[in-house]
Parts: sequence; structure tokens; C-alpha cells
Amino acid sequence: MRSSILVAAGLAALASAAPAPRNPSLDFETSEAGNPFVEGYYADPDNEFYNGEYWVYPTSSYEYDAQTYLDAFSSPDLVHWKKHPNILKASDFKWARRAVWAPAPIHRNGKYYLYFGANDIQPGDGQVGGIGVGVADKPEGPYLDAIGAPLIDDYHNGAQPIDQDVFIDDDGQAYIYYGGHSHANVAKLNDDMISIGTFDDGTQYKEITPANYTEGSQMMKRNGVYYLFWSEGGWGGPDYAVSYAMSNSPTGPFNRLGKILEQDAEVATGSGHNGVIHVPGTDIYYIIYHRHPLHSKGDNDRHLAYDRMHFNADGTIQPVKMLVHDNFEDGNMVGWQQYDGHWDPTSGALQVIFAFGGKAMLDTNFTDFTYDGDIKIDYVNGGDAGLIFRASDPTIGTDAYKGYYAGLSSIGNVVLGRVNNGWTELAHTNLDVAIRSFHHMRVVAKGDDIKVYVDDMNTPKIHVNDGMWKSGQNGVRNFQTDATFDNIKVTHLG
Repeated sequence: MRSSILVAAGLAALASAAPAPRNPSLDFETSEAGNPFVEGYYADPDNEFYNGEYWVYPTSSYEYDAQTYLDAFSSPDLVHWKKHPNILKASDFKWARRAVWAPAPIHRNGKYYLYFGANDIQPGDGQVGGIGVGVADKPEGPYLDAIGAPLIDDYHNGAQPIDQDVFIDDDGQAYIYYGGHSHANVAKLNDDMISIGTFDDGTQYKEITPANYTEGSQMMKRNGVYYLFWSEGGWGGPDYAVSYAMSNSPTGPFNRLGKILEQDAEVATGSGHNGVIHVPGTDIYYIIYHRHPLHSKGDNDRHLAYDRMHFNADGTIQPVKMLVHDNFEDGNMVGWQQYDGHWDPTSGALQVIFAFGGKAMLDTNFTDFTYDGDIKIDYVNGGDAGLIFRASDPTIGTDAYKGYYAGLSSIGNVVLGRVNNGWTELAHTNLDVAIRSFHHMRVVAKGDDIKVYVDDMNTPKIHVNDGMWKSGQNGVRNFQTDATFDNIKVTHLG
């Protein structure tokens, strides 16, 4: 629920705002080149737009004692990312030694600032630590200690000094939002960006804790309305999620409106601790966050993703859909697991060189879905290539998995089969397969009903009922041929 005051404030601001121009080149529904969008264990991303590029600053997701540095990633187009390693090192901060978390970037006074938590201090433990600030001349650092000590070094209003976000309002006033242990604060930053200011009532820290707050504060302003985001649930668990509030003031009150991002048992879990990417000059916003793969290897098995964020007419935010797309435009196949074959995405499509039965699999678990992909047979010798779905237990070997396969053959047919560490054909039909040309395949599966379309999306080439496999992974496969795959999309049905 939302208060009438907040809705009225949001509507008034929206009514007075002119429609923003759109930039079609950055008008995505998700990371079209695939999530995770960079390789590696990372979490807690925040971001800024610097000098015509999008910059992402995450936590390095390892054990606390190994979290002694920060990396960054930059991109001109949200597709092609460059890694900048070790932009900040704990060794350059005499008081910081471990648990370097949740960097928050901002630019002011001709300098680049990076705020971070360190040492994971606890109430009354006597440790030095808290929120520090590094300063640099370039977005990629190196960031060095601005004040020789933590900026916020103690608990105020019960808030652990971690997970900060820094926001500069239209009037030039800077704020820092932060907090863990289920308490959130806001404080003013002075113009120097390295000291805490004072509110009109003489206080320095105001508690703004919304309902269900755990950690991970993030502030955004759109059309005159202030949006506070935060994370709920346990950071290492599947229930980690993002909720939000709206206010007509940067200091609240912030009344919880609900979750906008949470786990999807068919895509990923533990989706939380977000930033917001805004494409300048547009009304295009993305939520950037970390998440756990379905077959997670532990709490620190966290990876970076972004998806589109859509707003309702009153300024409220629609629930975010974690979409599964990969057009390989970034030249990599992060998030895919290979089983035999030589897979090469560097051309902007996924090519596989002759293999007796090569597979590349996504860590998904779809039940009812629409699965699209472009497939090109590159070699004429009777081999085939196509889409794997509802699969489990993949290993190296031609039919070494359980699931279904829909493929195109260079001899001129489309085939659908069931695999149980061995092949059972369910149906096939003749098809004029043009060699070295893409064909678009779509699989629609709902319960036992399975349809396979090729090029013509109105009439299925194959339609069968088979209920052996109910859910599982999606992937691509080739058999005794070179093949190319592109524009992979898997979506929930209905």
C-alpha cells in the first residue's frame, strides 16, 4: 500500500515532466548479451555515468579476509565491458584490513570519490572500521585514503556502518544513505564530500529505516520523487530481494511499497543489493544487482546482472522480470557451461566447430516456456544442430543428459526427440534447411504439450504430447556438423 500523500506528490511531479527522449540503441529489456554480464564472483554493484561511459563498482565476492580490493567495469554501450582491476586496495588505507564492501561512486569538485565499508565492525568490539572514502583523479583510480580514517566509524541509531550510497540532490546538497543490522540512516555530506554535515535540528544522523529493511540502501530521484531501495532477507540465501519506497523528501519518510526484485526458481535466486542505471536524456532505467545461479556453489557464488525497470503512471515501479537472453554481441558466453566441442562466441554469434555431440548449457530450470534461437548449419554431411530444453544431468557425450532436443538437419528435416542418456525420436518432418543461412526455431512447451516452430511462427512443424521431463535446463547442441547459434531467449509462458 502507499499513502495518498506520496501518490499525489508523484503524480504532480509526473504531470509536470516532459516526456524524455529515448535512445533506441540502449532500449533493452535486459542484458541482451547475457546475464551475468561480466565474468567473476561479484556482488553489491553501484554505478555512475562518467565521461560518456557506464561504470559499475562491485564488491569482490569472496571470504571476508580475501575482500581486500575492489575492481570496476566500464562500458560505452552496456554491452561491451572493460575490467579495471584493483582500483582500490585496503593496503592504501592504514585502518582497513578486510571485508571491503559495497563501493559507492560519485564525482564532484573535479574528483572521483568511492565510499566503501571495511572490517565488518560489530557493536562494542573495539575494532576500527566502518565507512571509508577514497579519492582519485580518474574513474578507474587508484583511489587513495581521503582522510586517513573512516568517515563513519560507529553505530548510530543501531545502523552498522556499511552498504552506503551517496546522492547529490538538484540543489547541490549531498547525502549518504547507509546501514546494516536492520537499521538505515541518512546523513548530509559537506561540500568537501569527506566530512559529515549537520541537519537544521543539530543532528548528524537521521534514522529512516523502512519496514523489512536489512541492508543495501540506494537512492534515486525521478520526476521530483525520491526512491529509496534496500535489500531484505539474508545476503547468502535465496530469499534476498529488493524493495522500495517513494517520498517527496530526500530524508523521508520512506514507507515500504513492496518488493520489485526477488528470486525466480527458473532463472536465479538471491537477487538483491541493487544500483540503478539511468540512460542520460531518457526515461530508460535498469536495476543492476547480484544473484546466485540455481546450482549455487555457496554464499559467495554471486554474479552481476541487470534488467529493465518499468514505472507505472503514478511513479510506482512494476515487478522486475529476470529475463534470459543472449545475442553474444559482447563476444563471450559468460553463464554457459560447455560439454565437448569447441565453442567460439567472438564473432558476435556462438559458433561450434565439428563435434560428435557438443552441448552448451544455461543454468535454468524452466517448466512452461517459450524458447527462441537462431540456428545455422555450416557444414553439409547429415549432421544436425538445435535447442535442448527441460534438461538435467548433462555431461560430455552425444546424448549424455536427460531432456528434449529439437534440431535441424542438413539432409532436410526438423526432428524432436527425448533423451535419457540415449536417443528416442518423437517426431520429424521434412524441411528445406538452407545451409549457411539462419533459421529461427521456437519451442513452446506447456505441460505435456510441446510444439516446435521453424521460421513460420504461426504453424508448428512438430506438435507432440510427451510428459517424461517436466522442467530443466536450456541449451544448444550440435551433432557431426559445424553450427552457429544466435539470439537465444527463454521466457515464461503466459
